[in-house]
Amino acid sequence: MNKLSIPLVKVIAGVALAASILVLASCKRAPKKNATEPTATEQANEDLDAKYAKDMLSKGTEAPAFTLKTPEGKEVALSDFRGKYVVLDFWASWCPDCRKDAPEVKALWEKYGDKVAFVGVSFDTEKDKWTEYINENGLGWCHVSPLAKWKETQVSQDYKVNWIPSMYLIDPEGKIVFGTVMLDKLASELEAVAGK
Repeated sequence: MNKLSIPLVKVIAGVALAASILVLASCKRAPKKNATEPTATEQANEDLDAKYAKDMLSKGTEAPAFTLKTPEGKEVALSDFRGKYVVLDFWASWCPDCRKDAPEVKALWEKYGDKVAFVGVSFDTEKDKWTEYINENGLGWCHVSPLAKWKETQVSQDYKVNWIPSMYLIDPEGKIVFGTVMLDKLASELEAVAGK
């Protein structure tokens, strides 16, 4: 190195050191997480209803009437279940979140199905895929479908289903108890009304 480049290297090194010190000094340490603060997963779960269920029918609203067909072609009306609590589970066999929830919905049906009617309202458009999924997974409760695209169906519009899975609990008089996209909330409500 020549005599001129040695001072230049020292200047560059000094500037780099000063810049590093400034950067480190300007960085704030993240505050320690309070044990009562929700985790990112808990926050995401808490926000699902706020994000996807905000337009669902409110408590006390008369549940809109519908008549849809089972895989066997039998017509089933919501009014057929009057006098019982009813879980309406809006889903589709092609929906990843619905498929993930299916075993838990099945467990709820097995636990409360003697006191609460479960009705799966599918937004499948292909009957074979719909019935195949039901049969392969042992989903033994009542299933109906308009066999039409989700957002084009009257039932999805009437129930303001903007996300699937979406679930409603309806009381024996046909009034909405609550709507949610969160299965754990449905489980809590079922425990409250049928767990006794």
